[in-house]
Amino acid sequence: MSEIDNKPVIGITHGDINSISYEIIIKALTDSRIFELLTPVVYGSSKVASYHRKMLSVSDFAFNLIKKADLANPKRANIININDQEVKIELGKSTSIAGELALLSLENATEDLKKGLIDVLVTAPINKQNIQSKEFHFPGHTEYLANKFGAEDYLMLMVSNNIRIGVVTGHIPLREVFNQLTEELLLHKIQILHQSLIQDFGIRKPRIALLGLNPHASDNGLLGEEEARIIKPAIDKAFNSGMMVFGPYPADGFFGSSDFTKFDGILAMYHDQGMLPFKTLAFDSGVNFTAGLPIVRTSPAHGTAYDIAGKDEASFESFRAALYLATDIFYNRRQYAEMSINPLEMSKQETER
Repeated sequence: MSEIDNKPVIGITHGDINSISYEIIIKALTDSRIFELLTPVVYGSSKVASYHRKMLSVSDFAFNLIKKADLANPKRANIININDQEVKIELGKSTSIAGELALLSLENATEDLKKGLIDVLVTAPINKQNIQSKEFHFPGHTEYLANKFGAEDYLMLMVSNNIRIGVVTGHIPLREVFNQLTEELLLHKIQILHQSLIQDFGIRKPRIALLGLNPHASDNGLLGEEEARIIKPAIDKAFNSGMMVFGPYPADGFFGSSDFTKFDGILAMYHDQGMLPFKTLAFDSGVNFTAGLPIVRTSPAHGTAYDIAGKDEASFESFRAALYLATDIFYNRRQYAEMSINPLEMSKQETER
C-alpha cells in the first residue's frame, strides 16, 4: 500500500503485446480520477507502450517510468521496464516473443506481490498458447497463480455488479467434466464461494444457487443421474452446515427468467455453462476474479481480441471494472480482517443490518 496516501498499489501485467492489452490499459488510466482510488504500476515496456500510445486517440497521457514498485508516484500511471531490448510488435499475431514478454511481466508482478511491493494484481489478456513454456504450463492465469501461492482450492469467479458466477470444473475438456464432478469437489467450491462472498464482497449471509449438469437438471432422473447422486447431496450437506445453498436449477430457465438475480453467487458445473450467460449479460463490464487465493487478482473477462488490435476500437470498460473490483476486494478483505480481530464490531454491524 502506498505510504503517501494509504491507497492500494495495483500491479498490472501487460499481457500480449500484439493484442489490445496496452490499448485498454492506457485508455483506462487516462482518467486522472482513478488515481484518487489506487496507484497503478504496469509491468511492461515503455517502448512498447509508446508504440501503442501513438495509435490511440488519447491526449495528455504518458507513463511515469520507475525502477521499483515502491517508487511509484501515487498521482501517475507508473510503468516498470521488464525488458530494455527492442521488440518487434506484430499487431494481431501470436508470436513467441509476445508470449515470452507476457510471462516475464507476470513473473515480475507475482514476485513483487509476494514481497508486498504491490497490494493486488490485475492481469491483462494473454494468449494461452504462445505463453506456454517450461515455466508456464497451465491453462491460464488462475492455475498459474494458484500454483505460485500454494492454493489447492480456488474458484474462477466471473463478476459484474451483482452477478457472480463460479465455474466448478474450470478449464478442462467437456468430456472430462463427468469424471471430475464429485460431491467432495462441489462442497469445496461451495465453501470457497461462500467464504469469498463474505470476505471479498461483504455479504454477511450470502444466498448461493447451483446449476444442474444435465438438460432440465435431469428431469428427476430421466436425463441423467448426476443431480440426484452428486449435486443434490452436496447442496443438502452445505445447507445443513448453515450455508444458504439452493438448487440444482436448470441453467436455461434459470438465466432465461429473473431467477439469477435472487442470488449472491451462482455455481455452474462446467466452463461454458457459466461463461455463456455471463458474457451475454455482462461482456463489456465483466471481470474474472480468482476466489480462494491468499492474494487478490482480477482481469477483464475478454481475451486478446487480435482482430481489432491497433485499431483504437477496444472497449476499456471491463479492464477498468477489473481495477475497481480489485480495489473494492482489497478494502473488503482489510475490513473483514479487522472485524475478525474485533468480533464485537461485527456483531454491531449485524445488528444494524
